[in-house]
Amino acid sequence: MIHPEFPDTFWSFKHALKFIRKKAAPAPLGLLTIAAMLPREWPKKLVDMNVTKLTENDLAWADCAFIGAWSLQRESARQIIAACKEVGLPIVAGGPLFTSEFDQFEAVDHFVLNEAELTLPPFLGDLENGCAELIYENFEFCDIRKNTCSMWELANFNHYASMSVQFSRGLPVQL
Repeated sequence: MIHPEFPDTFWSFKHALKFIRKKAAPAPLGLLTIAAMLPREWPKKLVDMNVTKLTENDLAWADCAFIGAWSLQRESARQIIAACKEVGLPIVAGGPLFTSEFDQFEAVDHFVLNEAELTLPPFLGDLENGCAELIYENFEFCDIRKNTCSMWELANFNHYASMSVQFSRGLPVQL
């Protein structure tokens, strides 16, 4: 699970966080939630590039890289993708950046878009059967009351100034 770095903008809180000796504002809730939806037997690790660097050892350890990003993290996401491709690591991408700009990321192997609760299970089934496709998307809304709890144990709370709790998502109204 790789969370790209935020550039030095309001969203990084980079300069303010120094006053409280933290490296990032909240932990990457989206990736921690996705981690909880993956098969239990898969070993999982979080590399939040806002608190640590992505190392060669991290890439060598992994069988696959899951990347979730906002559009603001575009450049860091590109660097992560290039590093993964350099070592032949398959990439699964999702989140707002890839949902709106998946056609700009030709090196990504699989896109799991929109509501992962609906698109991740078919992807995992196809992956297990050796026939995973490029794009998985669904335009329905999921019932987040059925979500599994995020894998908080992957995050080191000492690095974060705050923690998010998911109680709703998006705008569940069709306009």
